[in-house]
Amino acid sequence: MIGLVLAAGAGRRLRPYTDTLPKALVPVGPEGSEDGLTVLDLTLGNFAEVGLTEAAIIVGYRKEAVYERKAALEAKYGLKLTLIDNDKAEEWNNAYSLWCGREALKDGVILANGDTVHPVSVEKTLLAARGDGKKIILALDTVKRLADEEMKVVVDPEKGMRRITKLMDPAEATGEYIGVTLIEGEAAVELADALQATFERDPQLYYEDGYQELVNRGFRIDVAPIGDVQWVEIDNHDDLARGREIACQY
Repeated sequence: MIGLVLAAGAGRRLRPYTDTLPKALVPVGPEGSEDGLTVLDLTLGNFAEVGLTEAAIIVGYRKEAVYERKAALEAKYGLKLTLIDNDKAEEWNNAYSLWCGREALKDGVILANGDTVHPVSVEKTLLAARGDGKKIILALDTVKRLADEEMKVVVDPEKGMRRITKLMDPAEATGEYIGVTLIEGEAAVELADALQATFERDPQLYYEDGYQELVNRGFRIDVAPIGDVQWVEIDNHDDLARGREIACQY
């Protein structure tokens, strides 16, 4: 199993940082230490802590900044890194981005969005949930109060995930998908096919729409509740401030 990070996004709501950097390289260390930790650092650190030795990073917008840091990141975290180019990062949404990593999926991956600050307990929870024929396991926050922007999930205790979308009444949702998934290698071919069908239908769809496509085809996707942990998806400057608070705790 390897790590896989989606780090191709532009993050335009985080300008001026993202004028020159992809979203995953926006600093989340203490205010003023602009050369410090990034979301990518925190994620690779988590991967190393749970024993992974390799990771792939899907890059696109301002990808040269990731290429420039590749050797230093490998040395810092003891991971062999492979960078995968997304040639449509500024035009299409992330269903296509994850599809670009379809070969990496065959190794089995812990997938992490490049904008999610989260503790290593999330990866540990997913790894502990493996087995019993589970092929895809989503990290689910069942504690947080939900609003409109979140990626909401409905789970059937017997059948696993039934729906995943932002376009849902929060009262209907079991919880929020936090942007981290364990994907076993045996799910790779079916997931890649569902992702392709998704972006061919509409290039602006999310990879979570690919998960929905899989479920609609009869594929079972499981969830693992992460408990009451502090995490944030960094979309704007308010989120960044929250991310800096949380990153200091790890």
